[in-house]
Amino acid sequence: MFAGQTDRDVERGVRLHKDTALFMDTSTLILFVPACFALNLAPGPNNLLSVSNATRYGFRSSCIGGLGRLLAFVGMISLASAGLAVVLHTSEIVFQVVKLVGALYLLYLAVQLWRAPIAKTDGGEVQQRTLFGLAKQEFLVAAGNPKAILIFTAFLPQFVNPLMPATHQFLMLGSLFLALEAIAIAVYAYMGVSMRRLLARPEAKRIFNRSCAALLGVAGIGLLLSRRAPGGP
Repeated sequence: MFAGQTDRDVERGVRLHKDTALFMDTSTLILFVPACFALNLAPGPNNLLSVSNATRYGFRSSCIGGLGRLLAFVGMISLASAGLAVVLHTSEIVFQVVKLVGALYLLYLAVQLWRAPIAKTDGGEVQQRTLFGLAKQEFLVAAGNPKAILIFTAFLPQFVNPLMPATHQFLMLGSLFLALEAIAIAVYAYMGVSMRRLLARPEAKRIFNRSCAALLGVAGIGLLLSRRAPGGP
């Protein structure tokens, strides 16, 4: 205790330290945000869907559809914070089942997009899929990728201070991840809308759809051939 400092001042300082401990360290956030946003912007099946859906249904529909992806990520972050994701990390059977379902769904989407009809009217393609359908599509693609939840179990813990409450830190880091993911959804949707002029001709749109279908197919095959990271039994 310093000269002139009362016991009440000491208690107040300890209480203040405990309160500030509930918040992430600024230096940690400075490192986390750019690294996280790089992951959010990385090309992948979901971001490819945002582009494709924006070209077919518009910016708003693509962004609303992205809510399905965010919902899947909320579940993954919850599992990771609860430690239940360890089951996926250590169980070969569970990993293989989730991977197989996810890969087959990506291949299914690839076939559907390859065969998608092309509108020949100037008004663009008729919106045949509901917003719920787009959200469900995004959700299933995200949930069907076991590598995604492993990102949360491997990436987020690197920024968790073991001396601070882990649950609160996962909540803050997870919230930041979801906010940055929402920005990434908007960025890719805007890219899709910007490409509409280039896809005005039916033949150009057909080439674009089949290019996206091919990339989804490659992603599905890549997921099918992927293996768990070393460290499992």
